[in-house]
Amino acid sequence: MLDFGTLIYRIPAFLFAIAIHEYAHAQCADSLGDPTSRYTGRLTLNPMAHIDILGALLLVLCGFGWAKPVEINPRYFKNPQSDMLKVSLAGPAANLFLCFLAVLVWDIMLKFGILSPGVRHLLMWMAQINVWFAFFNLIPIPPLDGSRIITALLPAKQAWDFENFVGQYGMYILIALVFTGVTNAIIVPLAKLYLTLVNAILGIVF
Repeated sequence: MLDFGTLIYRIPAFLFAIAIHEYAHAQCADSLGDPTSRYTGRLTLNPMAHIDILGALLLVLCGFGWAKPVEINPRYFKNPQSDMLKVSLAGPAANLFLCFLAVLVWDIMLKFGILSPGVRHLLMWMAQINVWFAFFNLIPIPPLDGSRIITALLPAKQAWDFENFVGQYGMYILIALVFTGVTNAIIVPLAKLYLTLVNAILGIVF
């Protein structure tokens, strides 16, 4: 059941998550020579430029969702295969880093006794949504980043076959995985493991 009382924290956390995720893709592609994101208005931290309505609703209501994919043109890259891999990994990596920062700020504020209940809830959702968003996007189904990672690693013919077959049904597969709980079974253990590692690292410092 959706807890409307948490939306005041979940919505801004979601907006931060998609903004940093898509900006990381756009910035990485731009730095590697592809100006497409700059021309299409996606080289920005403004979350309104990146929102996908269905993905946003699912993320807020179910905990899993996606943003509007940044358009990439690999023909601009000097090394299309390896550069595409870097661009695909940039978004999830940015979310994992933002999750780490949220936990770090939590620990610093807690240490100095200035962690208010409102900030605590916001940082909790920032950490959770970013780590969920990162691992969800690594699922190898279009339009998620995981599918781009798979195609970047596969030989050209196998990559084309994968995109041609899975790409036709990607959105339907994703919706089915979300509502049958498969994504939850995959992502929750990974998210808990990552948060455990973050807490262990920061526990040494604090």
